[in-house]
Order: sequence, then structure tokens, then C-alpha cells
Amino acid sequence: MNPPHHRKRLLLLLGALLFVSTACSQTPPGPHDKPSHSPSSGTGSGSPSSPGAPSSPGGGAPRPVWHPKPGVDWQWQLTGKLDLSVDAPVYDIDGFREKAATVADLHQRGRKAICYISVGAYEDFRPDASRFPKDVIGEENGWEGEKWLDIRRLDVLRPLMAKRFDMCREKGFDAVEPDNVDGYKNDTGFDLEAADQLAFNRMIAKLAHDRGMSVGLKNDLDQIPQLVGDFDFAVNEQCAQYDECAKMTPFIKAGKAVFHVEYELPAAKFCASTNRLGLSSLQKRLHLDAWRKAC
Repeated sequence: MNPPHHRKRLLLLLGALLFVSTACSQTPPGPHDKPSHSPSSGTGSGSPSSPGAPSSPGGGAPRPVWHPKPGVDWQWQLTGKLDLSVDAPVYDIDGFREKAATVADLHQRGRKAICYISVGAYEDFRPDASRFPKDVIGEENGWEGEKWLDIRRLDVLRPLMAKRFDMCREKGFDAVEPDNVDGYKNDTGFDLEAADQLAFNRMIAKLAHDRGMSVGLKNDLDQIPQLVGDFDFAVNEQCAQYDECAKMTPFIKAGKAVFHVEYELPAAKFCASTNRLGLSSLQKRLHLDAWRKAC
């Protein structure tokens, strides 16, 4: 005969086994029952999200990709202390300089945030500058500390730009403005062809879309007919000054915003015509501080 304390332990063990057997035979709890502690995908449905589906920063359900419509107002500021008081539903700001908290603040104010990132030019002042091999760095592009990149080297540039776009995604940005995507029209130090630019720009668009962000085509007017289907909006500088704004109409006809700025023309000289075209136009200073004059 077992000692009394052993019998008590045996009875407790038999009772536990009976409880487990009974629980396993019951129907699993429905959606309104107390949730289990099993790992979830954070989608709110209890089922894994689809492979590659972008989740919101810090987890949560995938965010719908933002598609800005023609005529939406915007603010573009890349220098100086960011002015969050500007009454515009879209902010285009520097992806490296601005923090996730700033993006969250914009979202709390009901605004969308575009991540400005140079993709076609090397910038010696960026924290990842040392990762760019010397053989992909070409001639200066007219801005201090910047040089054109050899966009034919997709094998080198794809992972570098992917990391930059990862940063934009992790900070919570809704979209990307990739700059310097018309090198084939400039003296880069490389023998770039139009086909090289198309391949590079489409790669850039895919990197953004793979991360759940929309992406804008910056300038590159001559390739708009080929690229309007790959990009979600456009960003243009000085099309009014050079009488080129009509080239932006494929984006407008596709229901996609064109964010446009002029630096040398006063707003009174271009707003009437760009408004008729459906562009989202601003007069800005060249260094892109907070000052703006919207059409």
C-alpha cells in the first residue's frame, strides 16, 4: 500500500489526466470566445498572412497601398526644422533625416508621408555611403556631395536600395519618392541607355511595392508612357518653366496625382494652366525649406 501522500499525488494526477481528456474532446472556441495564447500573425483573423504581405510597423494588419488622386494638396520639405503646421494632407520629407515618431505624428494629424530617397545618385553624407563600391560612382550631378550611379549595376544597387526602402517602411512611410531616376539623359560618366533607365526604374518601383508602399516617378518625362503603369504618382520640377507640363497627362488620365513645383516662376504665372491640367502645384524655394505657395 502506498503511503498517504503518494495516494494523494496519484489521485491528483488521475484527475488532471481526466480534465485534459475532456477538454480535448470539446469543440474549439469560436471567434467570440476568449482568445488562446498561441502565436498569431497579427492580422486579427488568427490565420497567417499571405507570404510577402506587408504588415504595419510593429506588426498588425497589412496597410492598404496609398494611391494619391489628382489635385491633392501637398508639402515638400527637405531642409530646416520640419514644420508640421502646414495645412496639407500629404508631406514629402527626407527619409534618412526624419524619424518614425515624426511619421506617426503626421499620421495622427490625418496626413500621408512620402519618403524622399535618392536612388540614382551617390550621396557622401548619408550613413550608408561606405557601402557603395567606387566603380559604381560616376560624375557629379550638380549638388554638393552627390554623384551619379551606374544604374546598370542592378546586382549592386538592388540590395542597397532595398535596405533604404526597408528603412522607409519601418518608419511607417506611405510612399517613396525616388530621386535621380533620369541619369541616362545626363553626363553621368557611364554609357547609359534608355533601356537601362527603364529597367532600373521598374526595379525601384517593385522594391517599393514589395514593401507595401506606393512610389512616384520623379521627372523622367520622356519615359512616362512606358512607366505610368509601374508608378502610382509623379513628382515633377519646373515643367511650367520649360513648357513640358502636358507630358504629365498620362498620370492624370490614369487617376494618379502629379506633385509639381516651380522654383523660378511665381505662382501667378503657372497656377491657372497647371490647375486645368489637374496638377498639384506649388511654388517653392530651391533648397526646399518649409516655405510654400500653393495653387
